[in-house]
Amino acid sequence: MKAMIFAAGLGTRFKPWTDKHPKALAVINGKSLLQRNIEYLQQYGITDVVVNVHHFADQIVDAVEANKGWGSTITISDESDVVLETGGGLLKAKPLLGHQTFVSVNADILTDLDLHKMMAYHQQHKSLITIATTDRTTSRYFLFDENNRLCGWRNAKSGEERISIRKPGLVEKAYSTVAIFEPEVFQLIPFTGKFSLVDVYLALAPEHLILGYDHSGDKLLDVGKPESVAVAESLFP
Repeated sequence: MKAMIFAAGLGTRFKPWTDKHPKALAVINGKSLLQRNIEYLQQYGITDVVVNVHHFADQIVDAVEANKGWGSTITISDESDVVLETGGGLLKAKPLLGHQTFVSVNADILTDLDLHKMMAYHQQHKSLITIATTDRTTSRYFLFDENNRLCGWRNAKSGEERISIRKPGLVEKAYSTVAIFEPEVFQLIPFTGKFSLVDVYLALAPEHLILGYDHSGDKLLDVGKPESVAVAESLFP
């Protein structure tokens, strides 16, 4: 099984570090976010990893080479010319991900989510995409029906909604940015260029089974701002 780590973002919330470095190389207890995610995937036997790069791309390439991939086989998906966001980045990496089930994670998210359990859930329900969620408070939510099927998205601050399947009683869940995909998704993505995975999920949800996998109670942290580093260091030794 392969994985993709999204590491191309500009990391604007993480200044001043990202004025001179990619966010993925920010250090938590002596290990970069990128190294921690590579080692996280290794726990589940995933050692073939695609990493997309844009912001200070050369620094990530140099770090991967200097550390021999931290024990994994790392393939770089180069977005130096233009950052494509998560959806566009995934589509660009299609030739590198092959024709098998794969997982994606964001470089700036740290978690102890059990991928084996999530994969078992994905396989049991035969979904096209399974996205990890929790019941934490956030500003943007995915909306699910009673069977955990994705039906829409809501911005809690602005009130904006994007409904793919209209049903009563939809439940809000926060996205953990970990997802499992079947390779058929590449033939179904209706976008090109720069776009978000959120757009992909909502576009495909009416005709294809996209499920939420609730892992509330697991460790999960978005290392989005410099003040998150201290919290991360307390949670992830």
